Order: sequence, then C-alpha cells, then structure tokens
Amino acid sequence: MFEFETVLSPEQISPLTLAFVGDAVYEVYVRTMVAAGSKASAGVLHRTAVRYVCAGAQSAAVDALCDKLTEQELTIYKRGRNAHPHTSAKNADIVDYRRATGLEALVGYLYLKKDFTRLEEIMRLAFESCEKPENA
Repeated sequence: MFEFETVLSPEQISPLTLAFVGDAVYEVYVRTMVAAGSKASAGVLHRTAVRYVCAGAQSAAVDALCDKLTEQELTIYKRGRNAHPHTSAKNADIVDYRRATGLEALVGYLYLKKDFTRLEEIMRLAFESCEKPENA
C-alpha cells in the first residue's frame, strides 16, 4: 500500500471526504479482484467491475456486512450514509446512493486508519455478497 500521513486522524475527517477516498479504494479492490487470473478484454473487465461498484451492489453489500461491523465501524458507516452530499445519484435511487456512500466512508476510514487487515475482510465480504446469483 501507499505510505501517507494525514494531518487529522480518520475519526476527524468528514464523512464525505472518507467516502471520496473509499470510492477509489473500493474501485481498485474490485478491479483487482475482477482482473485476477482473467484473460478478458479491458471492456469486459470494466463491464464486470461496474456490477460490483454501482450503488445498488454496494447497498446490497451493506446488508451482508451490517451484522459483522464493530460499533465504531457502524458509527462511521452511519455518518457517511447520513451525510448530505452536494451531488445527486445519477443512476441509483437515493436510499441505495446513501447506503453506498456510507460503505465508501467506512472503506475510506479503514484505509486512512491503515487497518488493512480489516479493510481486506470488509472488501472480501462485500465482493462475495455481489457474487451471489440473486445479485447478478
């Protein structure tokens, strides 16, 4: 992973900033998992990755994760979910969009906290929840 130092502790960073970082981390993780061992074209890989990173899939992943989160993680998720972004969802309903923002805030928090072991657990659970036939 990258070496970085933050001026603020992750708990002091706004939930939308955590989601901004988490969105990128989530995307890199999904792209890595989709590409691992695949010989598919970049276009096919992209279309596959989109199924995992869209707000609907992230919202569904929250269902698989909620009972596995610590109290602190749940607090971070809720801060992200309840934040009021200055943008609106383009291709998702507002509930899915807010739940996805909460998940991204949690991912950003764990990344900035450098808790890579827990981040890997969360990402694996989220990724696997999207592989179930009912979400495909």
